[in-house]
Amino acid sequence: MRIVAGAWKGRNLAAPAGNATRPTADRARQALFDMLFHAPWGGRDLVVGAQVLDGFAGTGALGLEALSRGAAHGHFFETDPGALAALRSNIASFRAHATIHGDASKPPRGKACSLAFLDPPYASDLLEPAVAALRRQGWLADGTILVTETARSDEPPEFGEPLDERVYGAARVSIFRLQPA
Repeated sequence: MRIVAGAWKGRNLAAPAGNATRPTADRARQALFDMLFHAPWGGRDLVVGAQVLDGFAGTGALGLEALSRGAAHGHFFETDPGALAALRSNIASFRAHATIHGDASKPPRGKACSLAFLDPPYASDLLEPAVAALRRQGWLADGTILVTETARSDEPPEFGEPLDERVYGAARVSIFRLQPA
């Protein structure tokens, strides 16, 4: 697994052993960022200079990809010890402008990010509580672009204005613009 484009293109990402962490595949990340950069609702300004949130970050692949492509700062949420070790290693190796926080479902107060990625473990029922908690604590605001990854077989989430949805193998990627709760 590697960074697909930007300043860190081709750099490998550390990942924990085993199957507990399920990083978004390189091909799916490339397609996702192509959408973010080229969709009528997206554009370069959506990523470049952005404050980005990567919830249930695992290795940090999505947030680090955004930083590689010009995001200003990444906020990573992760609790699994193995994933957290890989995330810390990746952030240090890339010298990324990033902050690591704990549980996305129990976040500290924060400043709204314009782009957020939430990729909880499949069948965990953590996505909706995390979005509610992140909104309540100020990380997600009206207008934030929210990218979720769920199991293909799961019912698609609804978090505001739907912008796009794609299926990559076992994963469903849904993109929303958050609306008033």
